[in-house]
Amino acid sequence: MTQSRLVDLRTVTLLTLLASALGGALPSRADEDDFRVFTEHPRLFLQTRRLRLLERERDRQSLRWRQFKQLVDGKAQWPETGFALALYARVSGEQAACREAVRWALGPGADLRQAAVVFDWCQPAMTAADPAALADVLERGIAARRGQPGLPAVRDRVLASIAIAEVKPELAEAELRAVVQDWWRGQIVPAMAAGADALPRDQMLALFEILHAIRDNLNLDLRDPLQGYFRDLPYSLLLSYYPGAYSTAENQYRIPAGGPTRPDPRSAVLARAGDLCLVAFDSNTQGSQFLQGMLTPDAFLMRGALGIPYEFLWANPYLPGLSYHHAPPFFHDQRLGRLYVRSDWSDEATWLCYRDGSLQLFDRNGLKVSRAQPAAAPLRLGRVAVWVTQGAGTYRLLGGDLDKVFLAGLRPGGTYELKAGEEKAYMETADPGGIIGIAAPEQKEFSIRVRESRQ
Repeated sequence: MTQSRLVDLRTVTLLTLLASALGGALPSRADEDDFRVFTEHPRLFLQTRRLRLLERERDRQSLRWRQFKQLVDGKAQWPETGFALALYARVSGEQAACREAVRWALGPGADLRQAAVVFDWCQPAMTAADPAALADVLERGIAARRGQPGLPAVRDRVLASIAIAEVKPELAEAELRAVVQDWWRGQIVPAMAAGADALPRDQMLALFEILHAIRDNLNLDLRDPLQGYFRDLPYSLLLSYYPGAYSTAENQYRIPAGGPTRPDPRSAVLARAGDLCLVAFDSNTQGSQFLQGMLTPDAFLMRGALGIPYEFLWANPYLPGLSYHHAPPFFHDQRLGRLYVRSDWSDEATWLCYRDGSLQLFDRNGLKVSRAQPAAAPLRLGRVAVWVTQGAGTYRLLGGDLDKVFLAGLRPGGTYELKAGEEKAYMETADPGGIIGIAAPEQKEFSIRVRESRQ
């Protein structure tokens, strides 16, 4: 046994004896986490570095700032009044906008998330009675949202708890502990490990608002148990948009798959806002840089009253990003059993999605959705082939220019013996959606033999 190993064992022994002498066991990670919030206002999203970035955008009169200010000056009808006015006031220094946001937050139409932001960002503009009155609103809102399903409800509780942490410290600590330990570690992480879609694509904005708020105020990175998922997430988001752009009077949008059958600008706004929020959370990974490359063109800069506050808050024009045209044009989500493929990165590309036993195909003729049935031939998109199989059998393909072959329609979780071309046979397990990916042999024509193993 090495000397370092002996030292490790002695250290563990001493710590164990010390814990026993003190009458308890060694603390777990959950016991070590501190859920008290000691940060100063503003606590939500506007950390010092980001606030300086936004003030620099104001000073240089950037396109985003000018569009935001123009809507404020024009008395725009804001879909999210409290969020928009409080952000503008905090960056501009115009307290009249904050006083208007406080009046809105104390009114009957306010929602918990925006009221929390107003409480946090508009402290300097509040009257003596406002903080207590608004804190009571937030406390009642937390109680009303407690137990409601979905990431937005959890996000609202997190933001409200952090906002009033100095006023209601016990309440805030209990809520944040419940969210981190009971909800995230006790429910979401095990569900994701089991292959459940516990973090839906249309709730990415809520997810990353939670991640920002928890990391900024508790110094906890909730991604730690799900590093693989978060590493792959930018690629999944890139490939989950239909090709082409949807044009409106304000700007162009990319339309996320899986939403309404007709293009919906609201879901497109929230999808882009979630992408911007993700890149702001971690801009260092290659996937995030590809995503930033997709977000950069000004044609997609959100200019409407719903989108411009998010655009201004989260976009970082100083991040160049990487051209997403260099990203792989396919993504196989082996955790959830989903496959996205594009023929290329042009707006005229053909796009395919296989999930939950259904096949979606988007091309110049629009979107077709069908229950995936065994096919007589593969679908080819660029250098990728997708074959909805009958399970066991031999499948002949014309190759030479193929990089990847995906077999779909297999038994989810089933174990298969595969032999591609002249390569040796090997064993592979189908993902929860019944998909297996295979590197294509270099031969111009080859067969893939599939046999299910019942061992």
